Amino acid sequence: METDSMESSTRSVQNDEIHHNGTFHFSSTKSHGGGGGASPAVVTNIVGPTATSVYELLECPVCTCSMYPPIHQCHNGHTLCSTCKVRVHNRCPTCRQELGDIRCLALEKVAESLELPCKFYNLGCPEIFPYYSKLKHESLCNFRPYGCPYAGSECGVVGDIPFLVSHLRDDHKVDMHAGSTFNHRYVKSNPREVENATWMLTVFHCFGQYFCLHFEAFQLGMGPVYMAFLRFMGDEEEARSYSYSLEVGGSGRKLTWEGTPRSIRDSHRKVRDSNDGLIIQRNMALFFSGGDRKELKLRVTGKIWKEQHSPDSGLFMPNLSS
Repeated sequence: METDSMESSTRSVQNDEIHHNGTFHFSSTKSHGGGGGASPAVVTNIVGPTATSVYELLECPVCTCSMYPPIHQCHNGHTLCSTCKVRVHNRCPTCRQELGDIRCLALEKVAESLELPCKFYNLGCPEIFPYYSKLKHESLCNFRPYGCPYAGSECGVVGDIPFLVSHLRDDHKVDMHAGSTFNHRYVKSNPREVENATWMLTVFHCFGQYFCLHFEAFQLGMGPVYMAFLRFMGDEEEARSYSYSLEVGGSGRKLTWEGTPRSIRDSHRKVRDSNDGLIIQRNMALFFSGGDRKELKLRVTGKIWKEQHSPDSGLFMPNLSS
C-alpha cells in the first residue's frame, strides 16, 4: 500500500484520566451518551439472593450467556441454550448423556416472572425489564459502551467517549485537533492503485464533543473513488444536533457536501457503504490535483456547526462558534 501523508496544523486535546471497569473502559460513572451526564442508577429490591440464584440457573454452562426459549435439558435435568446444543453435538456437557429434544418448560416459565435491571445500570441506565425484554433493550441501550471508531483494523476495544479518545490518540496515534474548521491536504504517490485499506482518520474537538473525520479510497462498482465523511462520538439523537460541510476543489472547480454526522454507533463500513459523505471519482480527484495527474494532491476543507432552535421562528439557526 502506498504511503499517505497529511498536512495540517495540530493542537493536542488534554489527556483524560482513565479507569477500568470490568471488561469495559470508562473514565467516570456518568452517562457516556456523548453529552450530558446522569447519575448511576441505584437498584434496590430487584436482584435479591433468590432472584440471583434463579438468574444463575438461567446461565448456559457452555457459553455462560443467559438462556432464552427454547431451553433444553438432558434426562438428568442439566440445561443449556439452543445454540450450544448444536455445538456440543447433542451431548450434555455436564453428564455426557444424549440430550434429545426435551424442553425445560419450568425454567422458561420461571424466567417469565423475573424483572431485572439493565446490565448497564452501573453506568447510569435506570431501566428494569421483564427477563425476555431485557436482551433487546441492552442491544440498543444508550448507556452501552461504544466500539472503537478506528477503521484501519478490527479493533475490539470498547468504552466511553473519553476513554476512546485517549485510546485513539495513544494506541492508534490518531491526530487530534481543536476547533470546528479544518483544512487538510491528502497526498498519495500512486493514485491509480486503490486499495480498500487506504484511509485516514482525524479527531476534532469542538462544542464540547468529539468528531471523527474519515478520508479513504476504495472501489465503488468498477471504479475507484475517494470519500470523506464525519462521524459523531456519541449517540444518533445527539448527532442530529450538528451539521458539517466538506469542500474539495482545484483548477477553478469544486465539489461540496453538507450533511449530518453519523453516530459511531453506526460502523465505519456501514456509513461508507451508504455513500453518506463527499464522494470524489478518481478522474475528478486527479483533475483537482493538477499537474501531470501522476500524484494525488487533494485539499479538503470544511466546518462543523451546532444547530440552534429559534423559539420565535421555529427554525434551526447554525451556531458556528466552537
